[in-house]
Amino acid sequence: MRAWWREFTGLVLPVDCAGCGRPRTALCGACGELLGSPDGAAVRRVLPDPAPGGLPEVHAAATYADEVRAVVLAHKERGALGLAGPLGAALAGAVLKVGAVGPLLLVPVPSARRTVAARGHDATRRIARCAAGELRRSGRRARVAAVLRQRRAVADQARLSGRERLENLSGAVVVTRSGHRLLEAAPVVLVDDLMTTGASLAAAARAVEAAGGRIAGAAVVAGPVEAELWPETHRCS
Repeated sequence: MRAWWREFTGLVLPVDCAGCGRPRTALCGACGELLGSPDGAAVRRVLPDPAPGGLPEVHAAATYADEVRAVVLAHKERGALGLAGPLGAALAGAVLKVGAVGPLLLVPVPSARRTVAARGHDATRRIARCAAGELRRSGRRARVAAVLRQRRAVADQARLSGRERLENLSGAVVVTRSGHRLLEAAPVVLVDDLMTTGASLAAAARAVEAAGGRIAGAAVVAGPVEAELWPETHRCS
């Protein structure tokens, strides 16, 4: 009910740009450009310092700061559901830069059930579905498989350090009972709306690999300002 009401009010009431506040537009052209494009022209590989063990290569469409940060939070925390489309298009561009061939399986990093309930929607899964749709329209075979869950309660990570986040998530993320078969279908690209320390993506990667899935990489809408930005030609030795 809450998600439906948010979508309805977004259609009938005047809105301001979620990024910069420009009136009468949910997302202005300038802020849309900061998110990136479906072709992934501005995507960069991001690597947090320190990087958690098991973190796959992560590609980010934008930097998590200023207008981009405001847009991501408006969608996730304030229920601006109409922003899922442009955020998904940006994520699709990051997925393309992962470089996997053939059909793709987009696996969202899971949020805690209580967090999803409080927000009234699963922000990451919604963006992932929009990204998969964008990829299919461009001719790429892609589907979303929400096969990860948190099997125990974890603390809110917002105020935790990178090491504390790793400890908080240790053993908490697992593949659902029906997810093992789905992971055999195609290379996995882990997706999330943002990456900070990389702990959530690393925990998700361990769970997928433990279940026999093959991870091609990870893609996010936004990466942290302090993360190193690697040229697309760089590869770790």
